[in-house]
Amino acid sequence: MKWSRRDLLKGLGGLPILGAVWWAGAANTVSGRRERSEILEQLNIAPSLPPTVPDITGDPVRVGIIGFGGRGEHLCRAMGFATKEWVEAMKLEANENPHHKALEDFLKQDKLNVRITAVCDVFDVRAEMAINAFATKDNAIKRYKTHQEMIDSGEVDAIVIATPDHWHAPMSIDALNKGIHVYVEKPMTHTIEETFRLREAAKKSKAVFAVGHQHRQTLSFKTAQDIVSKGTLGHVSLIQTNTNRNDDNGAWNYDIHEKASEQTIDWEMFLGTAPKVPFNKDHFFRWRKWWSYGSGLSGDLLTHDYDRLNCVLNMGIPKSVMASGGIYTHNDGRTVPDVLQVNMEFPEFSTGSSQKKGKEKGMTFCYSATLGNGFNRPTILMGHDATMELGNKLTVWPDGGSTRYAEMLEAEKMRPMAPIYQYNPGANVPDAISSATSQYFADKGLMWTYINGQRVDSTFLHMREWLSAIKNGGRVSCGIDEGFDEAITAHMAGLSWKLGKRIDWDAESETLVPIEGIDFDEALLAESFDFNKKRIDEPVEVLS
Repeated sequence: MKWSRRDLLKGLGGLPILGAVWWAGAANTVSGRRERSEILEQLNIAPSLPPTVPDITGDPVRVGIIGFGGRGEHLCRAMGFATKEWVEAMKLEANENPHHKALEDFLKQDKLNVRITAVCDVFDVRAEMAINAFATKDNAIKRYKTHQEMIDSGEVDAIVIATPDHWHAPMSIDALNKGIHVYVEKPMTHTIEETFRLREAAKKSKAVFAVGHQHRQTLSFKTAQDIVSKGTLGHVSLIQTNTNRNDDNGAWNYDIHEKASEQTIDWEMFLGTAPKVPFNKDHFFRWRKWWSYGSGLSGDLLTHDYDRLNCVLNMGIPKSVMASGGIYTHNDGRTVPDVLQVNMEFPEFSTGSSQKKGKEKGMTFCYSATLGNGFNRPTILMGHDATMELGNKLTVWPDGGSTRYAEMLEAEKMRPMAPIYQYNPGANVPDAISSATSQYFADKGLMWTYINGQRVDSTFLHMREWLSAIKNGGRVSCGIDEGFDEAITAHMAGLSWKLGKRIDWDAESETLVPIEGIDFDEALLAESFDFNKKRIDEPVEVLS
């Protein structure tokens, strides 16, 4: 029987794999099964099991939430706390679509021995929502106007930071200096200087510091580590990964709350160190569109793709980064690009080689993003011997020019168009996707993973790891070292786009190679930059 690539993928996706593997090239014959066994024995890949962490016992961890927007709500749900509004909304979704399992998954979630004791949000409506949702007779929740008040209160052991990017590092540093544990969303910093200061604070502190890259809990990525380490792909010379979105929510044009006003929002506190501009609802709710508060595609979305490949390859900070793109799909006053192309160079990196020593070395990592098209482009690791498509599941395809598999290819025991390995821990588990943005995150393994055929929130697993480390010791999977690599890389991409220049990293001295007349952090924070004049323009203002 002749199989097309589409037939093969359809066949792979429909099998009840549940953590097992299947080779599409073997028919139901004795010789076919023998060939399949021979291939799997040669590959020797072990599907990863979920990480085990010690139980979170003893007194509950007292947690303060800083920033109770969309992401802050999700982080609270990961710890076992859902608002009444969300529960009701999920009930309606489940009634309309029986495959919608968000509420069911939440109710099955293990308890993490946490008490939310404090909330800090500059928007009154959000702070009051958190208190109304989570406060009980036995657990009063106090609102704090500033993060410093919360940290100094003696009422929290740990804080969760889900604020705009320009507040990530200041809050983290203040907490770590007081011995308060920190879980912060990515990117962990907003400038180069902050990145070094935060690393210093985390190294000195006894508190546990974690960055919110929950995909490190996704089982397919852990299996991918095994695949790469065993030389299955050969020398990987090119990685292609992408962001594909085509809706206003995915382009950060979030809803503006009807109760938002200068009376309900502490505008000065929101601005912090950002340029002082008049009250602006667009800036407040859609802050990711401006460099003063956010980090654009490079800090908000490239960081997902960089870190999930860094956890597989451990390639570290690139030697150089070049970026291009522009504001081509949403001309709405934003200053961050909505189309971005980034090339990261790793000239000394190698995943090993099946060819003669010295022939292969170096890798290019290509990140491509558009907020004007939702066509799904998979993440691909291209090696001399095989190619791997990587997401919530992974598939490995042999290459026709492979050295490692040359004999099997010659004997037609392998075929370039037939996958030799697939790992799909979620086979036959129906997933209801509510939006294009949700589909984007799900495809990248950022929403959930699967354990024994059951869907589990990746953020829950990531926070469980952090909380367990607080109680029991141990290392988190995305701590200060991993966050440092991610932040520096993201800032290099942002700088390259702004300056139109290649940005180089000196690994020995751990510094960006200077460009005459340029202050990197000044350029990074500016809403617009004129390289030829070597000056920063005034902040860009937009209509409310």
